[in-house]
Amino acid sequence: MNRIESLFARKPEGILSVYFTAGYPQLEDTATVIEELERGGVDMIEIGIPFSDPVADGLVIQHSSAVALNNGMTLKLVMNQLQEIRTKVSLPLVLMSYLNPVMQYGFEFLCRDCSATGIDGIIIPDLPLSEYIESYKPIADRYGLNMIMLVSPQTSLERINLIDQNTGGFIYMVSTASTTGTKDRFDSDTLGYFERVGAMQLKNPRLIGFGISNRATFEAAQRHSNGVIVGSAFVKLLTQEETIAEAVNKLLEQLAVS
Repeated sequence: MNRIESLFARKPEGILSVYFTAGYPQLEDTATVIEELERGGVDMIEIGIPFSDPVADGLVIQHSSAVALNNGMTLKLVMNQLQEIRTKVSLPLVLMSYLNPVMQYGFEFLCRDCSATGIDGIIIPDLPLSEYIESYKPIADRYGLNMIMLVSPQTSLERINLIDQNTGGFIYMVSTASTTGTKDRFDSDTLGYFERVGAMQLKNPRLIGFGISNRATFEAAQRHSNGVIVGSAFVKLLTQEETIAEAVNKLLEQLAVS
């Protein structure tokens, strides 16, 4: 049982996972952001690897990726920055990267280094499911890493079941078929999608992401899942607030997290 599985065993509801882009706003901010998020009481962190063509991401995260790349951030540098992270934090850490940087690094090399560093899971949003099951899953399993995959309102129940059977950690429920970004509220179709997936009684817990930015969306997502993932709202705050600690505090204030 790795840290992600232990988290859900200990806290089956009310999980708050926060995404940020490594190397943003400044190249050396990666470890500091992680430390401040844990200090603020966040349950899990997704470390985004900047990429030049982030097809699943909205304007805020696209901008953060462009800045991070301009700062000189790479997947190799992220792994170097995180070598000592387990001496400072204990919460679960998930790496989120598009397939291209992973291919350049080498998937088995990445799994080896994640295991040695203390990364608990990997999300590769553009990795085809069939390719994952055939070629990637055996390697990730060997290193004890949870491979986490996304589902959306357009994902068939059959495919959701197949993902549930072949992945670990949690199911990443994308709230919308569009890119990442903030929303004021969820419409009835989105809430119906949450309810349909909730009724499937999947073996993996479910976290809802994309569009969580205020108390209304936060509470709605919490009611229909084991927890939420916040990304764009926090990334935006990292440049709006004077310090990383203030950005964390402001996020928790916006979500009305006690």
